[in-house]
Amino acid sequence: MSKKPELRGRAARLARLLPSGPSQAARTPFVLLVVLLLGGGLITLLILNSSLNEGSFQLSELKKGTTELTDQEQELQRDVDAYAAPDALQRRARELGMVPGGDPAFLNPDGTVRGVPGAASQSSALGQSEPRPQEVASPAPSISVPAPPTPSPSPPQASPALSATPSDATPTPSAKPGPTTSGR
Repeated sequence: MSKKPELRGRAARLARLLPSGPSQAARTPFVLLVVLLLGGGLITLLILNSSLNEGSFQLSELKKGTTELTDQEQELQRDVDAYAAPDALQRRARELGMVPGGDPAFLNPDGTVRGVPGAASQSSALGQSEPRPQEVASPAPSISVPAPPTPSPSPPQASPALSATPSDATPTPSAKPGPTTSGR
């Protein structure tokens, strides 16, 4: 068993000045590291919190703008629906001088005409009480079409005057085919 030698004199006094036991110097860097990590984490949390608040303000402004644009879209859709209503369309057509169409005629795939076309007449306009002064002064040009015969129970046959025959090879300008409605 070894005993510490006992110091005497000046050495004993110097030994009393030095700390005995574990060193305090090893603890200081650890405490400093912990304080720096806690401070850095706190600053990071503050920055993150302020950026989240800024994003929240932007989100609320965008939601407000979206609500305003949705209201505007609904108002415009109501306007479109009001203009597209049948009674509004009829009123606007009458204001423009339009009248309901006459009896339609259809072209068969072989070129024959099905039905007897009829011209639109001013008197067949629905709900029109009296003609406007400008219509009286300049009447709309009308197409002279022979009066259709009384309808029979059987489907109407193509009249020889309206159907194209092989002997009648020269097309007239009024016999041009109209635009198709197939969308192509």
